[in-house]
Amino acid sequence: MTSAASKLDPVVTEIVRNGVIAVTEEMKTNLMRTAYNMIIYEALDFTTGLFTPEGDTVSIGIGLPSFIRGMSNTVKAKIAHFGRHNMKPGDIYVTNDAYTTGSHLYHMTFTLPVFHEGTLVGFSCCMAHWIDVGGTLGGMTTDIYSEGLQVPILKYQDQGKVNQDLVDIIRLNVRIPNRAMGDLRAQVTAVKTGERRFLQLIERYGRDAVQGAISAIMDHAEAAARARTLTIPDGTYEAESFMDDDGVDIGRRVPIRVRVVVAGDEMTIDLTNVARQVRGFYNSGPSTAYGCAQMAYKCITSPTDYPINDGAFRSLKVISPKGTVVSAVRPAPMRLWMTYPMTVVDTVFKALAPAIPDRVIAGHHADLLTSPFHGINPRTSEFFIANWGPLGGGWGAKRSEDGVSATVCMNDGDTHNSPIEQAEAKYPVLVEHYRLAQDSGGAGRHRGGLGIDRVVRARSPMTVNTQVDRSHCRPWGLDGGREGAGNQVAIRLGTKWKDDFPNAKVLVAHLKGGDAYRMRSGGGGGYGDPRTRPVAAVAEDVRQGYVSARAARADYGVVVDPVSFAVDEKATQRLRGRRAAGRPKRVPIGKTGRKRAKKA
Repeated sequence: MTSAASKLDPVVTEIVRNGVIAVTEEMKTNLMRTAYNMIIYEALDFTTGLFTPEGDTVSIGIGLPSFIRGMSNTVKAKIAHFGRHNMKPGDIYVTNDAYTTGSHLYHMTFTLPVFHEGTLVGFSCCMAHWIDVGGTLGGMTTDIYSEGLQVPILKYQDQGKVNQDLVDIIRLNVRIPNRAMGDLRAQVTAVKTGERRFLQLIERYGRDAVQGAISAIMDHAEAAARARTLTIPDGTYEAESFMDDDGVDIGRRVPIRVRVVVAGDEMTIDLTNVARQVRGFYNSGPSTAYGCAQMAYKCITSPTDYPINDGAFRSLKVISPKGTVVSAVRPAPMRLWMTYPMTVVDTVFKALAPAIPDRVIAGHHADLLTSPFHGINPRTSEFFIANWGPLGGGWGAKRSEDGVSATVCMNDGDTHNSPIEQAEAKYPVLVEHYRLAQDSGGAGRHRGGLGIDRVVRARSPMTVNTQVDRSHCRPWGLDGGREGAGNQVAIRLGTKWKDDFPNAKVLVAHLKGGDAYRMRSGGGGGYGDPRTRPVAAVAEDVRQGYVSARAARADYGVVVDPVSFAVDEKATQRLRGRRAAGRPKRVPIGKTGRKRAKKA
């Protein structure tokens, strides 16, 4: 133990640990209270954070877990751009550069350098989704220039003085300026909240004590991650999956191949063989490749350790050459950047399933299933742009329990769906139904979570866009579990439903009043042989409406009366007995290398 470490007060360290979490949570709360658009204050499509003077993550208030690397890289890019010696109290820096943040142009990132008695002690940062930054409203984009206003790294505020020229440029390039300006001010409020509260923490306990505590917290996070990595057998693990297509070359699969190497207390996630960047708008920048790996590693090694900080990733190495769908280079389009990364994370879990079957889940629905729509509101005669929050869907089952239902995909972790009442009050839409999708969860000893079925009726003419993937790459099962249902989209024109699309991407659908669209999210994959699921559990699934009587018989070998829900025990025994006799061999998932030799 170093002399500096030995002088740390463990009580103060724990106060600081909880203090930085409280700071980023208050930043988060103030942003929600002052934002103008539902995608921020209801869907929580944002992340707030505190960072060291070098730009390393101290704590983040989770909205999108994948922002953890993008925010840190953005802070570091601003340090490199201005130089720390040129940063002054009262400065606020802004950018939405997709190739720095790793995401799309809708994510504006504001960063405020925090000074204590003239010394830079950290950064307060907020990345949030604006509903509009100009650019094409509907349809496919094939380069970044058509996706909206690009703001390079600039000073929004210079020693307290607002850059009005920049504000005027932004105002002129968005369709609903008052909402954009409202969200801008909300983000400024958030970073100022972070500055104020962090300085109060320093004033109370002293700068050296707080910074020493932060270093200790990061060291502890590193030690915990390394210790958990040691419990994974050494070896090389590989898996692959695919995306349906890129929205341009319809039906042409986009391969997702990952390689994970475990050696002692370190892990390498190699994304070299993930597909090269595509023509459609599903690419993301290099920060996202690292974000994918960090999300997977965090889930496996320290999912409940807080605050989330960069110490937890010192034992993780990421290999990601430029030019893939998660490390794209200019001018690749990035508008739907968040779609492919969650399948990358899913595939990392798939690769590690043979090594740590008790710590991974089967495949999940892996898409936001958002449905942006726009038109003229007949009540106000004003143009509107709206976007439902993530729909949610089924997550994969674990070795020990069923998958969760109606839950937002892992890329967006803490984001929420949008309340029906809010959307119907603000926009000319009516939700006809919003319910769990029966039989969408993959069958297994533990059943995959269920997806959601939502039908939205237009009350006046509007244009709807959906850009959903994983319709054909259905959520896979593990250890003999069955795959879940894929994501689906349908359009009702008049009284006739159209659902014969080649994928789930309906990039421009013009609806009249009375027309409707349906979003049906996929379910999670199952875990284990469905025939070993307890009969009582299957009967309860039928009673709850999660599984139909037909699927109970076909998938689980359980005969349940669809009216009384009584189980025909004899028929069930006969059916399960026949199937067990002809049970196919299980196909191993992933590729394992040598196991670590036991220590003497």
